[in-house]
Amino acid sequence: MEAEQNRKIIHIDMDAFFASVEQLDDPALKGKPVAVGGGSKRGVVAAASYEARKFGVRSAMSGVQAKKNCPNLIFVKPRFKRYKELSKKIRGIFLEYSDLVEPLSLDEAFLDVTHNKKGNPSATLIAREIRDRIFDETGLHASAGISNSKFVAKIASDMNKPNGQKTIPPEEVLDFLEKLPIEKFFGIGKVTAAKMYRLGIFTGKELKSRSLEFLTEHFKNSGQHYYRIVRGLHNSKVKPNRTQKSVAAEHTFVKNLTSEIYMMERLEDISKELEKRLIKSKVAGKTITLKIKYSDFSVQTRSKTLAYFVKESTVLLDTVSELLYQEKVKDSVRLLGISVSNLNNRKTSDGKVMDIQLKFEF
Repeated sequence: MEAEQNRKIIHIDMDAFFASVEQLDDPALKGKPVAVGGGSKRGVVAAASYEARKFGVRSAMSGVQAKKNCPNLIFVKPRFKRYKELSKKIRGIFLEYSDLVEPLSLDEAFLDVTHNKKGNPSATLIAREIRDRIFDETGLHASAGISNSKFVAKIASDMNKPNGQKTIPPEEVLDFLEKLPIEKFFGIGKVTAAKMYRLGIFTGKELKSRSLEFLTEHFKNSGQHYYRIVRGLHNSKVKPNRTQKSVAAEHTFVKNLTSEIYMMERLEDISKELEKRLIKSKVAGKTITLKIKYSDFSVQTRSKTLAYFVKESTVLLDTVSELLYQEKVKDSVRLLGISVSNLNNRKTSDGKVMDIQLKFEF
């Protein structure tokens, strides 16, 4: 436990990354409300600049609603090739300080700098230096959280955004978590927070006062997780080689689909795209999930686990066909997706990827 207390973890989070890149590359967009994504009837916001966020524009919001919130909103198409280019450059900076870098996405990562390459004992100073270098070398701002666990560092990185950082030293962690509003806990979303409010839990201190039995009764398996995190018991290590857990492909339609026949046509295209992604990732999987998003934006998933690993589009399509027809579609459909999980990229005790025989068609 002492070793865990002495860990120095940094969480770096780029500020409004996609939108900031667009403002960087097009000076005419600087200081203006920008949304990356589509502003059409079927469009969705992928990211919003801080100028747009002041109007309540958020990622995953429909383009139509975003435009209502902010009439002067400027929509730009995403350029993922450019985002990946800058993300790779930023990751290169991280690796100059530590080999223990765990990317979470293109715009955020954990770093364990307990034993760093610069020999700097201060994680706070390292975080500031990394943020300065990111700005000097890319023109982009980043925020950082520093603590002795990934969980607390992740929360801290959001405290002084944008372009700021927050350090929570080990001796202050428990007090920090007790005073924290429950909705600020990483991993507690709106639905869970609302349930906690109904139970009289509004801060970490009130969460900490509840017994393990109480939390598991009301939150099932997540109850044990909440019981531990509020006590600072989150010792997950920074994992530089995160194992891919799933591969997916999906499509949002210009017009809602009401017929399963038309849905199957679209699913055939999606399954072919997913096969390409699985081949590119050099993986196959056993669990196939069909995702259905309805016109009211509600989402339903249906899954089936096979006895063998697959990646062929024909097998994927046969399985999602069964999933589609197992229950009547309740409304018109705006999006369909297929994902494959339970992949064959698990490692053996000696660190080698398991060699698993796939099912081939004869």
